[in-house]
Amino acid sequence: MSPETVRVRLLQALGIAAIVGGWEAAARGGLVDPLFVPAPSAVAAALVDMGGSALGALGETLVKTAVAYVIAAVVGVAGGIALGSVPALRETLHPFVVAAYGMPKILVLPWIVLLLGFGVVPAVTYGAIHGLFPILLLVLGAVRDVDRTLLTVARSFGARPWQVYGKVILPAIVPSVLASLRLGIVFCLLGVLIVEMFAGVRGMGHVLNSFANGFQAARLFAATALVSAVSIAIVLALDHVSETLSRWRG
Repeated sequence: MSPETVRVRLLQALGIAAIVGGWEAAARGGLVDPLFVPAPSAVAAALVDMGGSALGALGETLVKTAVAYVIAAVVGVAGGIALGSVPALRETLHPFVVAAYGMPKILVLPWIVLLLGFGVVPAVTYGAIHGLFPILLLVLGAVRDVDRTLLTVARSFGARPWQVYGKVILPAIVPSVLASLRLGIVFCLLGVLIVEMFAGVRGMGHVLNSFANGFQAARLFAATALVSAVSIAIVLALDHVSETLSRWRG
């Protein structure tokens, strides 16, 4: 680790410590109402007290998110490549894809619950829908914007269609695909949590909703921090994968 990186990490740690310290001081000094904003020490104690029950609920949410993410990633990447590669198909369907992306997804939730009932299936379905469109549109745009000169040169040298995809299109769209996948996982997790909160499905969203309705602020903060930490860790892991694959592209 370079000295510059160490310096940046140190500044980041000091910034977090300052925020937590100021928050603790404000809570203990009575500047904020502990009923709504508990001290970090109370949040930490609540996290320890929740223990395995919180981890179990989080595990259920992450399993549903993983299934939704796989569906969204496969359909989004494959659909984006297909739509981006065929001009007639793209011109026909692109307006509908943009319209579906622009529609508030929460409007679809009552219909999903009506058709699929309660349980794992509606949570996975809604999570996949939530994550699908950002992936689909980013990949579609990346394929559409591939330099046509590269495609012409590849074809002029006798490259077959599968070689054009493997040697030109796929390496060119790697950054956009990886960016879409990092964005998609967050949207899938958000979709699953929404269903768990508002459709009474077991999982971390249901736990968060129960804590909010019961005015258990310390537990609510602790559960929120736990979900946030896991989400950030997943995004950082995908960012590491992105850097590794970018070296392959180069």
